[in-house]
Amino acid sequence: MKQSDAMIVVTGASGHIGGNLVNALVDRGRHVRALINNNDRGLIGDLDIEFAHGDVCDPASLKAAFCGAKVVYHLAGIISLDGDQGGRVQAVNVTGVRNVARAALACGVERMVHVSSVHAFVPPPDGAVLDESRPLTARPTDTAYARSKAGGERELRQVMQQGLDAVILNPTAVLGPLDVTPSSMGQFFIDLYRRKVPALIPGGYTWIDARDVAEAALAAEQKGRRGENYLLAGPRLSVVELCRVAEQITGIKSPRVIVPMWLARRAAAAQTWRDRRRGRAPLFTPESLDTLRTNPQVSSAKATRELGFQPRPIEDTVRDIYAWFRTRGQLES
Repeated sequence: MKQSDAMIVVTGASGHIGGNLVNALVDRGRHVRALINNNDRGLIGDLDIEFAHGDVCDPASLKAAFCGAKVVYHLAGIISLDGDQGGRVQAVNVTGVRNVARAALACGVERMVHVSSVHAFVPPPDGAVLDESRPLTARPTDTAYARSKAGGERELRQVMQQGLDAVILNPTAVLGPLDVTPSSMGQFFIDLYRRKVPALIPGGYTWIDARDVAEAALAAEQKGRRGENYLLAGPRLSVVELCRVAEQITGIKSPRVIVPMWLARRAAAAQTWRDRRRGRAPLFTPESLDTLRTNPQVSSAKATRELGFQPRPIEDTVRDIYAWFRTRGQLES
């Protein structure tokens, strides 16, 4: 069977990374079946692909979707900066991974590429570099999201012991175009453009373009070693530095006021409470501020060496974010 004839299933296909991955697969002439759990096909609705309705919490729907598939890319998950959300994070990110892995094994899938998160690992000591040698977290002090991503990997490895071939990718904070929802950071860039960000906060993170994650996933399908984790990290910038990049691209000045972390945490707690009452996803929460405060240096040396991973400059990512939002008319208030 030629590679272009093999069936590829993508869960989370209408999401941020998923949309970029599906487009990359189609550009390569691959036969794609996208798993969606509602009628919203996002930006992939016009592509020449198959669609299957299913839910990672419904094992029967997964087996139906995976029938005849050679490869499964598992991207479906919940990114939470605000706790377990009534058990949804645990259900999707842990039980959902187990269901996907079991269905893949039962359907004879030859390779599963699972997109996890850098948060699955226990952070290294202050000043040390995070790499794939760090253990998976199980610390009760870590966020519900971090524990869920580690739990999902543990569930996957149990199924791997039964014979499933899988590779795990651990990206850092994802930015980039095709951000339909938009994500928290996508909304932050929009608010920055609209001058709705009154002040900045200290801290920063290691950022990665969604398109670079998609390219790494394609490489992992072909070259990743069975059972291996691969950290995917781009440049490490503070929030202030990231906003200065946006300012250079848009010409719109970013805020000069930097709020101390203690004050930002107090304000975030109040804002999170207000956003919950209004039914909105909070932009900054105490959890997200802790992440910005404690982020370590992350090494992608293994992914570079084995997958050919080469993240693009942050300037290209931010420029393309704004270009994409502009084409959708999302920059004007």
